[in-house]
Amino acid sequence: MAMFSRALDFFSRIVVVVAGIALVGLVAMMGWMVFGRYVLNDTPTWIERGATLAILCIALPVAAVGVRERFHLSVLGFREALPMGAQRVIAIACDSAVGVFGFAMAWYSQELVDMVWAFKIPLLGISQGWTYVPLQVCGALVTLFAIEQVLLDILSKDGPEQRGVAAAFLE
Repeated sequence: MAMFSRALDFFSRIVVVVAGIALVGLVAMMGWMVFGRYVLNDTPTWIERGATLAILCIALPVAAVGVRERFHLSVLGFREALPMGAQRVIAIACDSAVGVFGFAMAWYSQELVDMVWAFKIPLLGISQGWTYVPLQVCGALVTLFAIEQVLLDILSKDGPEQRGVAAAFLE
């Protein structure tokens, strides 16, 4: 389990670094767009499409990291009122449902990628499939991170929310 968690730590860090680089690129693109529009009076047309792709590369994989770090949206009031055994069962059920959703996201986004790969994004000159690759990566990571959470829910002696970033907000 420790080796699996270390591997997921690595993936999580990679996602955050790539998202950070994409965020810097997004800020640079927006700056260039404002400069082009108001100083040069000639807006670069590719910026909007590139910015959309950058936002997808930032938001979707970081949402998957949210599953791992447990900073995603969650309502804990009902579960926290239950005994520890029931909390664990609900946590396993919820994490399993998130994992199934992530798997479906990865699986069906592959169909989207395959369907539009031959088409080009006119302003960028790259395949339309790149629009859906972040969705596929997000689904695969959500699945892996949910599997880890289920295993931690099963193996941990603590309650389901007594680990990770979310544990800081329980006090």
